[in-house]
Amino acid sequence: MHSDTGEVMLAQEQVVLMRGTGIKKELEGELGLTDEFEGTLVLTDRRLAFVSTNEKQDDLPLREGFAGRTIHVVYSDVEDLTSIPEDPGNVAVSLSSISKVSGHHTAGERASLEVLWREGSEETGRVFIEVMTGHSRRKNLNDWAPVIERLMAGNQKLLTLPKIPPPDALEGKIMRIQADMQWRGIFRVEEDVEESFSVKLDPDEVQAACDKLCDQGLLKRKEEAGDAFYRKCSPLGDDDLSD
Repeated sequence: MHSDTGEVMLAQEQVVLMRGTGIKKELEGELGLTDEFEGTLVLTDRRLAFVSTNEKQDDLPLREGFAGRTIHVVYSDVEDLTSIPEDPGNVAVSLSSISKVSGHHTAGERASLEVLWREGSEETGRVFIEVMTGHSRRKNLNDWAPVIERLMAGNQKLLTLPKIPPPDALEGKIMRIQADMQWRGIFRVEEDVEESFSVKLDPDEVQAACDKLCDQGLLKRKEEAGDAFYRKCSPLGDDDLSD
């Protein structure tokens, strides 16, 4: 999603743990303190942002091997970049200030992204740890590292996506609730649009609109157990981090 300043959202990972790094983390451990927050990690063409405000609770389906089971999670809802408030729990890192970024993913451990950046003459850092894992994912949080490096170097290719339909059209309403770049089934799309815009919809009408948006190159579609799921396309194209 574009902000008023032209900033573009490229990827979003909900339910991420943020921890301190290096000496800071060791000292906090010795003192019995904790520096761990849960929130949503957002990558744009200008910054990496961790958002722990505007929290929502939801029951998300577990991946393969756990059919019919869900996990209760708390995450931060980020639809509009301009709506991210100034808050001590939020962290915003300009890509130009990052001194090192590395991804980690070994057997038996969750994927993570470690970022070091400069704040004046000081260097600080955080580790962001993926919570929602599964074999069906093509990309994990560690895969963000090379994309960030290419963005910093100015050689990451970005697609210009088609113009989003106006908000008075059903397609425009769907794109608004899909701005967070998360997969949704038809009934979830219908429910979120009805709640956000106080309208009553038919599932067939919603699916037709979603498929139309797919044909226009604004949404992606996948099939799971015979059901259709949709997600907003990323300007990263083939390097899409949300699959």
